[in-house]
Amino acid sequence: MRTLPLSAVSVIVGTGVAVAGDPAGATGYAVRDDHAAIASLCMVVALCLQIGVNYTNDYSDGVRGTDAFRVGPARLTGSGRATPRSVLSVGLAFYGLAAVAGLAVVLMTQYWWLLAVGVVAIAAAWYYTGGKRPYGYHALGEVSVFVFFGLVPVLGTQFAQIGRITVDGWAGAVAVGFFACGALMINNIRDLAADREAGKRTLAVRIGPVAARVLYALFLKLPFLALLLPILHVPLAIVAGAALALALTAARIGLTEEEPLRLIKALQLTSLSSLAFGVLLAGSLVFDAAR
Repeated sequence: MRTLPLSAVSVIVGTGVAVAGDPAGATGYAVRDDHAAIASLCMVVALCLQIGVNYTNDYSDGVRGTDAFRVGPARLTGSGRATPRSVLSVGLAFYGLAAVAGLAVVLMTQYWWLLAVGVVAIAAAWYYTGGKRPYGYHALGEVSVFVFFGLVPVLGTQFAQIGRITVDGWAGAVAVGFFACGALMINNIRDLAADREAGKRTLAVRIGPVAARVLYALFLKLPFLALLLPILHVPLAIVAGAALALALTAARIGLTEEEPLRLIKALQLTSLSSLAFGVLLAGSLVFDAAR
């Protein structure tokens, strides 16, 4: 569950950019009176989807036998600590909770098209490692997490609260998406040899360890480039740059550490740097809007 902060931060940033309003000066897009309730429901959706995908990944990899080569912490299905059916049931239950919370958001906002977004998000979560041709086994994982852990939750949270997507929203979504890519990349670098043995063609496997490590470091630096957009009109947003210290530490470990198990520390720091970045960015935008 080290990746839960990555899910939470998407809603935190989405709420922050919603409260901040539109830097372009558009009118008629004030934050809703019930935005706190909507934000809370969006958080439930994000966390439940993350937990659900963790369980369904555990199930799918376990029944395929690919976890037999796993380097990281033992999983429930692969280790035999739980039956595949029970693990799958828990995962589907969390998808159900996410769907209920998402439906509540739709009913409150009357943005019915969000139902389609929710269906696609759940399908993406399942087919990452599920189905006959899981796309996570074919180097598309980073694309998926950029979209469904960055763009969709941040922009969806903002739109649900103000009915508009702003420049700050895009900047925040891109930044969070890159952090999510970094988390997946370092996880796959850790499991690179095992994934190759199991036939999982992740991006890290395809490009090799050296290029994967360089790309991981790049993923952790790009969010701070995206931060320049909010800083242009809210100078206080520069405080989010404090998270760079954590990101650089994670990048250093990712670039230099050869022992796979020690890369878990880089994953932890990636999640923490994402959370720090998101909280500081959202906090600075909300503070500026309240002045």
